[in-house]
Amino acid sequence: MKRISVLIAIIGLSASVLVSCKNEGNTTGEPSAENQHKDHKGERPPHDGDRKGPPKGGGSPEQTKTLEEIGGYNIGDVATDFNLKNVDGSMVSLASFENAKGYIVTFTCNECPFSVLYEDRLIALNNKYAPKGYPVIAINPNSPENEKEGYEAMQKRSEDKGFTFPYLVDEGQKIYPQYGAVRTPHVFLLDAERKVQYIGTIDDNAKSPEDVKVNYVKDAIDALEKGEQPNPNYTKAIGCPVKASRA
Repeated sequence: MKRISVLIAIIGLSASVLVSCKNEGNTTGEPSAENQHKDHKGERPPHDGDRKGPPKGGGSPEQTKTLEEIGGYNIGDVATDFNLKNVDGSMVSLASFENAKGYIVTFTCNECPFSVLYEDRLIALNNKYAPKGYPVIAINPNSPENEKEGYEAMQKRSEDKGFTFPYLVDEGQKIYPQYGAVRTPHVFLLDAERKVQYIGTIDDNAKSPEDVKVNYVKDAIDALEKGEQPNPNYTKAIGCPVKASRA
């Protein structure tokens, strides 16, 4: 009986130690599994139905720098024109769109899961608003050092998805820093005078178009159509960081 009592005591002590370790978490400085899924405020992230991004894992998809820190365009700035190569071989500029009332300049790419999630919504935006004078103009800001982001890969992506808008190469990666694009996708809505009227994300739910509650770009265009200022005119972009050249 004494040996049995000792054995029970050892089992109980071992169980207590295991529970204690689980509750205290990792003591090496690495966050516990639970803490890894907390945001910077220490709060639990929203449930999957409310998530703004695709699958869990990796760093935060939300833009971290302010417009001032980025150093690109601010609301009200006049964007300079560009002349970039389209996937069909033609050269496209803002001036290419005669009688445009505005421009949905969108920095996006082939591989970022967020860009992929928004492809159908960009097609829908262009199909709805291009006839009204607000074309989508997509620009890939990523370095072509990654073949999956190179020109031929862009051509294939455009053909496979049936893009109804130009998909341009930011050769030399000169345009995206001017705008201040830091994520893909990142939208800059310009008016007829090429003044920046809205900067940010397309809507409030990257993962699920069915759960979108606020369509920021659509609302901004509708405001311009009414002669009003978009409100809000700025949101933080949600997506993958732009990949600069290593050179």
